[in-house]
Amino acid sequence: MNLSAYKKVVHAADKREVSPDDKPDMSDLAGFCAIAREAADRTLGLRPYDVQLIGTLALLDGHVAEMVTGEGKTLSGAMAAAGYALQGKRVHVISVNDYLAKRDAEWMAPLYEALGVTVGHIDQNTPHEERRSAYACDVLYGSVSEIGFDVLRDRLATGPAQIIVPAPEVALVDEADSVLVDEARVPLVLAGAADPGSTIPELAALVRTLVRGYHYEIDEQGRNAYLTTKGAASVENILGIDLYDENEPGTLIEVNLALHAHALLTRDVDYIVRDGRVQLINPSRGRVALLQRWPDGLQAAVEAKEALDPTEKGEILDQISVQGLIKRYPQVCGMTGTAVAVSEQLGEFYGLKVAVIPPNRPCVRDDFADRIYPTGPDKIAALVEEIQAVHESGRPILIGTLDVAESEHLAHLLQRRKLEPVVLNAKNDAEEASIIARAGERGAITVSTQMAGRGTDIRLGDGVAELGGLYVIGSGRHSSSRLDDQLRGRAGRQGDPGGSVFFVSMEDELLTQFVPDERPPAADPDGLVRHRRGAYLVGHAQRVAEGVNLEIHRNTWRYTRLLEHQRELVMEWRDKVLHGDSASVALSEADPERWAALPESTRDETARQIVLYHLDRCWTEHLAFLTDLREGIHLRALGRMSPLDEFHREAVAEYKQLMAEIERRSLDSFEAPAPELKRPSATWTYMINDNPFGTEWERALKRVTSTSKR
Repeated sequence: MNLSAYKKVVHAADKREVSPDDKPDMSDLAGFCAIAREAADRTLGLRPYDVQLIGTLALLDGHVAEMVTGEGKTLSGAMAAAGYALQGKRVHVISVNDYLAKRDAEWMAPLYEALGVTVGHIDQNTPHEERRSAYACDVLYGSVSEIGFDVLRDRLATGPAQIIVPAPEVALVDEADSVLVDEARVPLVLAGAADPGSTIPELAALVRTLVRGYHYEIDEQGRNAYLTTKGAASVENILGIDLYDENEPGTLIEVNLALHAHALLTRDVDYIVRDGRVQLINPSRGRVALLQRWPDGLQAAVEAKEALDPTEKGEILDQISVQGLIKRYPQVCGMTGTAVAVSEQLGEFYGLKVAVIPPNRPCVRDDFADRIYPTGPDKIAALVEEIQAVHESGRPILIGTLDVAESEHLAHLLQRRKLEPVVLNAKNDAEEASIIARAGERGAITVSTQMAGRGTDIRLGDGVAELGGLYVIGSGRHSSSRLDDQLRGRAGRQGDPGGSVFFVSMEDELLTQFVPDERPPAADPDGLVRHRRGAYLVGHAQRVAEGVNLEIHRNTWRYTRLLEHQRELVMEWRDKVLHGDSASVALSEADPERWAALPESTRDETARQIVLYHLDRCWTEHLAFLTDLREGIHLRALGRMSPLDEFHREAVAEYKQLMAEIERRSLDSFEAPAPELKRPSATWTYMINDNPFGTEWERALKRVTSTSKR
C-alpha cells in the first residue's frame, strides 16, 4: 500500500470523514492491517494486538479463528468484515442474539466509517423499511434467527420489490460453535394461519393423578415415559374410551404428550413461565430461547400443564435449518473461544478449518482438579462452604450453575448465610451485560446459568489481582466440555490472575444419564471422592454425552440434507417465476386461447401470481408429507430396512411429482373463470426445537427393541 493511501485513511480517521477514493487497496493485506490498526486506535481507542491482526487474517482466509475469551474477537471480526467489504463483497456478521448484533454494530461503526464501509444491524423489532436499508449496507450485523427469518419471509414475496435480503456472499459467524453446532439442529420456521388443532386440557389434570412406578414408568435415559398396563386401564376408565382403538389414535398421542410434559419436562429447568407464556430455555446458553417452541403437540401439552391459554397453531409454509442457511453463503468464516473441540463437526458439516490464535499474554489461571462428592446434597453443602470461605477474603466469585432452578436454590442458600449474590439466569437475561460487567469487583458473588455467548468481558476491580483474580466455580460438569471451557475462560483474561474449579456429584444428571450402570467409588473420610475412577467416570460421561450430541447432529443433517437440496431447487424455480416470464410462457403455451382472451396489460402478472400461489401451496404440502414420513420411517427398521434409505427413496419419488402437480394446478386455475388464490391471513416465525424425547415412532421402536433383548 502506498504512503499517500495510508495518509488519506489516517486523515479520514482523524476527521471521521471518508470518500470512496480513501479506501485502502486490499491486494496488500499487510498494508490493510496497518491501516485498520491505526483506524481502530484513532476512532475506538483500541489498538489491535498483533494476535488480533492474526485473527483478522485467519478470518480473511476463510478459517474459524479460535481466540480465547478477552482476546478481542469483536475487533478482529470487524476488521475482517471491513476487509471483505473492501473487496466488494457484502458481509453478514451473524451472531447468537440480537443484543450482541446491536452492540457490536454500534460499537464498531466509527471504525467502519473510517475505512469507508457502511454498516447496519437488525433485530426482532426492526421495521421492514429499516431492514431493507440495513441489508443494503456493506456489512450487516444480525442474529442467526433474524437473518434466517428474513430469508423465509422473502419466500412469500409475490413481487420483486418485496425482496429485502440480497444474494448471500460472505458469512462471518460470531460464537461459531454455538451458531454452527449448537443451533444447527433447530429449524427456522415460517408458519401460516390454519384451523386450530384439538387439545384436551383435562388430560393435564388427569396425568397429575398418575403415580410413577404404578401407572407409568420412565426409562433409564429419562427420555421416555410410558403407561403401564394398569395405568392404561386407569386412563381408559376415566375417559371411557379404548386408548388403542385404531380409529381414534389421536387420544393416545395426546395422553402420551400430556404424560411427557408432566413427567419429563421441568419448570425452571427446561422452560420458564413468563408473561403468561411458556418460554424454552436454551440448554447450551442457559437463557430464554426467544421464538423457540417445541412441536405443536408438546408445546400445547406444556401450556395445558401450566394452565395457560394455548398459543396459536398453524401449518408450516417453509423452513430452513441453520446449517442450510449458512451453506447458502459462498464464503464462510467464524470466530469463537472454543473451536478446536468442534473442529471435526466444522469440517464435516461446513468444510471449515480451525486456526488457533495464541493469546496476547500467557494464561496464568489456576485450573484445579474437580472436587467430586458422592451425593448432590454433599456437593451443594461443600460448594456453599467454599463460596463463603473465599468471599471472606474479598475475592470475586463467579458460579456457573446448570439450570435456573439450581441457580435460585444456590442463591437462597447463600442468602441464608447473609451473603448477597447477584443471579443471572433466563428470568433476568435482559440485565446480563451490567451483571457480568460487575462480576470482577471486589466481594462480588455472581451466580449464572451459562456463560456461553454472554459477550461481555469481566474486568478485575481495584486490588482484585492481588487477591488472586476472579474465582470461577462450576456447580457441575456440562454435557459438553466446550461449555466448561467457556465458563473457565471468564477468569484469566489478558494475563490476569484467576482460578477455576468444578464441584461434581456422582448423582449429577450427566453421570446418571450417560453412565447409569457404572458403580461409583467410595468417598474418603472427608467426604471427597479421590479415587481416580471418580474422575474417569466424570470424563467418560462427558465424552459419551458429546458423542450422543454429535450423532444427533449427524442424523439430523442426514434427513435434512435432501430437504435442503429440494428447497434450493424449488426456490431457484420460484425466482425464475418471480423475476422472469417463465409463468407466462408456460401458461400461454398450455392454453393459447385463454391467454389471448386476457387483457394484455394483466396477462403476465396474472400468470405469475397463479404459478407462485400453487408453487407455494404444493411446497407446503410437500413439507407436511416429509414430516409425516419421517415420523413413521423408523418402523422400517423392524423390517430390516434402512430408515434413511427408505426416507430418501420416498422423498425423491414424491418430489418428482411436485413440479407436474404445480403445473397441473396452475393450468386449472388459469382456465377457471375466477380463480381463488387465498393465502394465509396471518404468518409468523419461530424456531422449532427438537422434541426432546424423539418422535412417537422412535420411542415405540426403542420400547420394542429393548423388550426383544430381554
